[in-house]
Amino acid sequence: MPKGSPERTEKRKLEIMEACGKLYQTMSFREISLKEISSMTSFSRTSIYNYFHTKEEIFLAIFEAEYERWIASLKKILRLPAPLDRKTMAVKLATSLNRRQRLLKLLSMNLYDMEENSRPERLASFKVAFGKAMRTMEEILRKFRPEMTERDRQEFLYVFFPFMYGIYPYAEVTERQKQAMAQAGIAYRYQTVYQLTLSCLEKLLKIQEESEP
Repeated sequence: MPKGSPERTEKRKLEIMEACGKLYQTMSFREISLKEISSMTSFSRTSIYNYFHTKEEIFLAIFEAEYERWIASLKKILRLPAPLDRKTMAVKLATSLNRRQRLLKLLSMNLYDMEENSRPERLASFKVAFGKAMRTMEEILRKFRPEMTERDRQEFLYVFFPFMYGIYPYAEVTERQKQAMAQAGIAYRYQTVYQLTLSCLEKLLKIQEESEP
């Protein structure tokens, strides 16, 4: 790590992450290289190694930041007054994810490769953010669905969080994919991130309600 104030280090890391994020809007993960990223920053590719050892570490840092932004949205929901009916709760949660397109896009990638090519300290930092997201969601369930048992909450979390990995590919279908499905005779029902998420949440919460004695 280069010498300098923590503020300067953080600023440079953010510059690298923002450059990578801009490239990711028009390029795939595979196409993006450290050389491409450095061309969007104020310093060389060699200098990037002072902050991130691989492009996977940069993406993991972006991933972590996206989780933190979603957590901030979840905490806003948590501050709402109780009670909150099932429909309203589902709408609030679906809306929070609808605003996190980049998080969902990153979730649809091969997370194993990102984690495998990142240093343990980078991976641990990412896992902290992931853990915070799960705990915040559990707090929401505790507050607004007090009838749910510990097992109910765990079942909700371990259905909904894996479900999130598949939202983006189903909602963001390219023209090429549409043409291929049409040729294959697949009558695909196109839905938005919000529609997919809301439908899942309503079903999960309804199942929980119906399981009550």
